[in-house]
Amino acid sequence: MKREKVVVGQIGCGTVGSGVVRILRENADLISRRVGSEISVKSIAVRDLGDPRYVEVPEDMLTTDAMEVVRDPEVDILVEVMGGIEPARTFILEAISRGKHVVCANKELMSTHGGELLRAAEESGVDLAYEAAVGGGIPILMPLKQCLAGNTVNQVLGVINGTTNYILTRMSEEGLDFEEALSKAQAMGYAEADPAYDVEGKDAAAKLAILASMAFNSRVTQGDVFAEGITRVTPADISFAHEMGYVIKLLSIAKDEEDGISVRVHPTMIPSHHPLASVRDENNAIFVSGDAVGELMFYGKGAGSLPAASAVVGDVIAISRNILSGGRLVGCTCFFQKPVKGIQDVFSRYFMILDVPDRPGVLARIAGVFGSNRVSIKSVIQHGMGREARIVLITHTVKEENLQATVRGLQGLEEVNRVVSLIRVEDPEED
Repeated sequence: MKREKVVVGQIGCGTVGSGVVRILRENADLISRRVGSEISVKSIAVRDLGDPRYVEVPEDMLTTDAMEVVRDPEVDILVEVMGGIEPARTFILEAISRGKHVVCANKELMSTHGGELLRAAEESGVDLAYEAAVGGGIPILMPLKQCLAGNTVNQVLGVINGTTNYILTRMSEEGLDFEEALSKAQAMGYAEADPAYDVEGKDAAAKLAILASMAFNSRVTQGDVFAEGITRVTPADISFAHEMGYVIKLLSIAKDEEDGISVRVHPTMIPSHHPLASVRDENNAIFVSGDAVGELMFYGKGAGSLPAASAVVGDVIAISRNILSGGRLVGCTCFFQKPVKGIQDVFSRYFMILDVPDRPGVLARIAGVFGSNRVSIKSVIQHGMGREARIVLITHTVKEENLQATVRGLQGLEEVNRVVSLIRVEDPEED
């Protein structure tokens, strides 16, 4: 007997949740044809019934009791778009224990408790999908898990935070400093009143943990990811980068190397001809390298109501088809236990700016500090500034701990007034 509809219960009706309701409503006929059955949203849990909403929802569909939605026996799929770790984790585990499938857009939750939730889903024989947790509307998790399953993926690079990318774009194209660009991002609605989670790199770290886990088949959590934000990037850094043929991005880097997985988020100089260098404003892009497929880039809107909701609805459709056919999504694929390298063991190239007294012998003393820590200088430029000179240099590839030892040595040197900037360089042609 053909099933007439799949019933959805939803927790949260903010920016993303309202987009989910809107897409399921406006594209209902097309979606039902693609699924083979109607998808019906029965109930939505919200924090306050009186809050204004981005989409019109009948009053009898709303409740402030999330557990009422979770425990409703008619609900087939629970959509969690409330965010945060608790009580979202508790709601999802309860839904799974009751045999309900779950669609989750929660990067913070999946990057910290993803392993636990996926194991629970597997034990209960239900699907847990979370495409919207990374990249907004960009399809990336399903391609990694299914379309690229025949590849050994060795590297994932991403511009995966729209707020910081918008800020760096404005700094680069308009010559703004960080605070000016941040204010513009807030005025445009691209940055929160408290932007710390974005500008300190934590949002990107959560997303990178999910990407690395899926790409390398080994569990990586947000706490494993080294994160450094963009608050110290200056117009001078950007100007010198341009002069040397580079662009500065908040880059998320995951590499599967012989001695472990390297996962890090930080301001990075990349060649201006690299595909990620052209990703502007609030857009996101994820660059994947596979042994069979070569290099791929996934590009698009990384956030926003409808782009993120598009990913959520895609997961709802995939699970609905499985409900009708008796199929299952691919579950957890973290079957390895690879070590995660600390930042001190990572190798990179580095861009550095030093302000020094403009007098003979300074450069030789500085070079001595680099040499004693086994750091080789690739190029150096000196700009005179009256009694002070500015030295701009790029190193060859070196271990992070050696570079940090060099910085400490320079800071203790009489001939160095300030270590102004230190930015890592990612240039595949130079590795």
